[in-house]
Amino acid sequence: MTRDQSSDAPEISEEDDGFSLGRSAVGQILHAVEREDRDQLVELMEPLHPADIADLLEQVDSFERVRLIRLYDREFDGDILSELDESIREEVISILSPQVLADAVRGLESDDVVDLLEDLEEDQHGAILDALEDSDRVAVQQSLTYPEYSAGRLMQREVVMAPEHWSVGDAIDFIRASEDLPDQFYHIILVDPRLHPIGNITLGKLMGSRREVLLRSLVEETFHVFPVSQYEGDVAYAFNQYHLISAPVVDENERLVGVITIDDAMAVLDEENEEDILRLAGVDSESSVADRVRETTKRRFPWLFVNLVTAILASLVISQFEEAIATIVALAVLMPIVASMGGNAGTQSLTVAVRALATKDLTGSNVWRVIRREVLVGLINGVAFAVIMGAVGYVWFGSLALGGVIAAAMVINLVVAGLAGTGIPIALEKLGIDPALASGAFVTTVTDVVGFFAFLGLAVLVLL
Repeated sequence: MTRDQSSDAPEISEEDDGFSLGRSAVGQILHAVEREDRDQLVELMEPLHPADIADLLEQVDSFERVRLIRLYDREFDGDILSELDESIREEVISILSPQVLADAVRGLESDDVVDLLEDLEEDQHGAILDALEDSDRVAVQQSLTYPEYSAGRLMQREVVMAPEHWSVGDAIDFIRASEDLPDQFYHIILVDPRLHPIGNITLGKLMGSRREVLLRSLVEETFHVFPVSQYEGDVAYAFNQYHLISAPVVDENERLVGVITIDDAMAVLDEENEEDILRLAGVDSESSVADRVRETTKRRFPWLFVNLVTAILASLVISQFEEAIATIVALAVLMPIVASMGGNAGTQSLTVAVRALATKDLTGSNVWRVIRREVLVGLINGVAFAVIMGAVGYVWFGSLALGGVIAAAMVINLVVAGLAGTGIPIALEKLGIDPALASGAFVTTVTDVVGFFAFLGLAVLVLL
């Protein structure tokens, strides 16, 4: 029986996905902590992936987290730190003893160490840097001099490279003799005498070729090089767009200084997608389930305040039609339907537009086609729901004119929703404003104001 199949190992999931810790597994581990049974705790934790241990630390409260980490002690692995959510990483580092922290950090690649330091205050960097060997410390400090969210921060300094005149045999002998290879690498980077990268060679091609074959004949057709200052979001886009596995990073003199691998690029892509989703909901991009009540309240309050302002603006529109609403009470019953349908339609268009902008699928060459499509979709849906609501208005209140008013308002608002949901994110991006962060409030305001004004204005013209 292998270690992963041990009967003593905690179950990974109570559901069917098999990729998350189940309640029973967490209970077993916390029970071992409660009894201060270190041997049992180590036995339960040993089969777990660092990502699962990180999830466990994020799920439990602060008191249990302290007890677990201190009991686990020297078994704590550096990969757990790199998997932890930023919101509790600093807390976990403060709990670890200096020796355990030093041992954990020494096992990390340089890019993971940089990632750790980015989330800590500068006065806390010393504990991490002191744990590194001199050469690693210099490499990490150099990476920290590059702009935040750049390729220089994302790359790892451990690189496997070879001169362009080498043969396959030369490269294999070098790899076998080397004692400081990265834990994982996918390519050998071919460089010229000035250390300019000129091509990538996959390990598969290397191992499948005869020793006398020259490396330059094995380079991949697709080859991308990133400057250290390149924005990490653009790097992640290129990895996804061109199916890259790894890519070299060069300094201002185009000399090789590091390499970015697919796991780091996809982590950036995942973070950007998560940020867009949170911002569309008006939630700070740094929020997580591990945040405390005070932090969560502080981050959400500004966006709720913005929503309050937009709601007041919509209410001011309604206030202009007080007499009409007092005369025809049915207007008060039906007007939320128009605004709600417009808001939902606008959110649909907004989500598609923000996502397309993030993935660079929405560009200047197709922007008008996309806007036209969303407007037509709004028109068709508006007509369909106009028929439904026209019938509902007639049957409910016995007024054909009232049914016609809400039908016309529905068409107008859904068309405007399609236009605003697509046009506002595009306009905000042109102005240099993050469309995921600011679009929601604007689109909601537009659909509410237009919906109320169209419905109540038509009611005044037709019914009074």
